[in-house]
Amino acid sequence: MVSAAEQLAANLNFGALAKADELKKRIWFTLGALLVYRLGTYIPLPGIDPNIWEQVFRSQSGGILGMFNMFAGGGIHRMAIFALNIMPYISASIIVQLLTTVSPQLEALKKEGEAGRKTLNQYTRYLTVILAAFQSYGIAIGLEGAGNVVSDPGMFFRLSTTITLTGGTMFLMWLGEQITSRGIGNGISLIILSGIVAELPAALANMLELGRQGAMSTGLILIVIVMAVAVIAFIVFMERAQRRLLIQYPKRQVGNKMFEGQSSHLPLKLNTSGVIPPIFASSLLLLPTTVANFNAGKGPEWFQWITTQLSHGRPLFLFMYLALIVFFAFFYTAIVFNPTETADNLKKHGGFIPGIRPGERTAEYIDYVLSRITVVGAIYLAIVCLIPEILISYASVPFYFGGTSLLIVVSVTMDTVAQVQGYLLAHQYEGLIRKSKLRGRRR
Repeated sequence: MVSAAEQLAANLNFGALAKADELKKRIWFTLGALLVYRLGTYIPLPGIDPNIWEQVFRSQSGGILGMFNMFAGGGIHRMAIFALNIMPYISASIIVQLLTTVSPQLEALKKEGEAGRKTLNQYTRYLTVILAAFQSYGIAIGLEGAGNVVSDPGMFFRLSTTITLTGGTMFLMWLGEQITSRGIGNGISLIILSGIVAELPAALANMLELGRQGAMSTGLILIVIVMAVAVIAFIVFMERAQRRLLIQYPKRQVGNKMFEGQSSHLPLKLNTSGVIPPIFASSLLLLPTTVANFNAGKGPEWFQWITTQLSHGRPLFLFMYLALIVFFAFFYTAIVFNPTETADNLKKHGGFIPGIRPGERTAEYIDYVLSRITVVGAIYLAIVCLIPEILISYASVPFYFGGTSLLIVVSVTMDTVAQVQGYLLAHQYEGLIRKSKLRGRRR
């Protein structure tokens, strides 16, 4: 028998959006906040010669600067006040998550519920300030050493740059939190998404221009477009994939009433680690290349050889990229999902997996299943991330959207659409409740 919720979900359409005033306010607030962010990516840092920085950036765009510029929506290319974007906050969040697994105090805070979560969020903000200040000062030092980019180098420039970039990151962190609470979707994710998508029209125009000039054949352009659509469909399918473990709850008696046993599912995502593995893998691999480019060929010969072999498209780069993605997929999954804690929670609420003894045996079974599906998830991440690398290197395709950016765009879009559908579903429920009350009064 189909439930009322399933009927509503099946008949759900965005025509109800015109009647959902609360949802419209949230959408407009989100769009306004993202517009403020995009305007900030065009406000340059004071004391920078944009023409000279343009030349420096183009020489370094194949390294880690190019990847971070993609996440910053062109903010590093223009060296704007939002050049750091929200990346220090993401790094701080990951560090705090790592610390909760090794620190008993932080682990206790994590288990305290809402109060503990607020305390951990505050620690994350403090760490974000520290990381942003450290990175901002490093950027100031790097700009002073990059030729004549800085018109008046010195301590005042370093201090002003540090304050400006750190303030920009903290403003974006606050803006993301406001989007999450007063808008629609996850604010931090939407800020990164808007930065990536904002550069897409220019990338497509560049590819079409290459086709017009004859540098790319029409067939190759069509292959790239078809492959991009196929990869997006593949990502959608894999991100929605779950392994559901059947959970049974025994009969229970409350007073004189006997309640029948219930069953539910424990959903395990195929890709529990999300986009963290390719981000970490890209950062680690591109760092030596960026350092070597800034040193302009200086350094020992073995370091120069390594950086050459780790350039885009080289066999060593592809192999290391694959190995690091697989490693971080397992590593980050182990951090964000604790089978022992899940098994303990099931045992407390009387739930059990049929045929598996509650407690330690359940934790071992969940860990066994999670390890197997993580193998498939890691292979999926590797395929999605390596296809663009091979196209760029061996087919000379100026493919702006790499695997990491595709994963971010698709997953964030799916989450946002799911939230919109949730609001519309709630609005339809409210309408049904009001209609039932009116009918009851008439009777």
